[in-house]
Amino acid sequence: MSNINLAVIYYSSTGTNYKMAKWAEEGGKAAGANVKLVKVPELAPQEAIESNPAWKAHLEETKDVPEATLDDLEWADAIIFSVPTRFGNVPAQMKQFLDTTGGLWFNGKLANKAVSAMSSASNAHGGQEATILALYQTMHHWGSIIASPGYTDPVQFEVGGNPYGVSVTVDQDGNMVEDVKKGVLYQAKRTVQVGEWIKKGNQ
Repeated sequence: MSNINLAVIYYSSTGTNYKMAKWAEEGGKAAGANVKLVKVPELAPQEAIESNPAWKAHLEETKDVPEATLDDLEWADAIIFSVPTRFGNVPAQMKQFLDTTGGLWFNGKLANKAVSAMSSASNAHGGQEATILALYQTMHHWGSIIASPGYTDPVQFEVGGNPYGVSVTVDQDGNMVEDVKKGVLYQAKRTVQVGEWIKKGNQ
């Protein structure tokens, strides 16, 4: 049984990254971690949400998912982020949350945490890798340990082979083109394992 606390933190407008976050939660629990699944607050104006039925429906569907807090970051030994790409970058909703972490960073509360990230876009080269790498820039400043999946398991070649973190393409109907669940489960397991190694090394 792991003694690792895993926070799965996501932003999702129409459900893809919520689904990936749920798989990460499943993978973290299978690895024995204590898992919290939380979302960052929605910042988009209501009229934008109302104009997209899928967005509106997803927001209603996940209204009971707790919102991420700085306490969740401090509690966690390991963190998995899941976000869509926005022009090859981190969505404003996630960036705003990350921008509130200065106090924790200043006090060294984010150092030596195992972190990894996942992303989605509406086409195969829509910025998934760039988004993950952009998010990792913040993690480098935190002093966290990036637990990217690399090619550390054959499953990576079955799910698209993104060494930075699982990424997926979403079609116009909101369906995932690639079957990445096994990759997400593995990435969660690996992130928990790296978290265990770090924690053991610090004892």
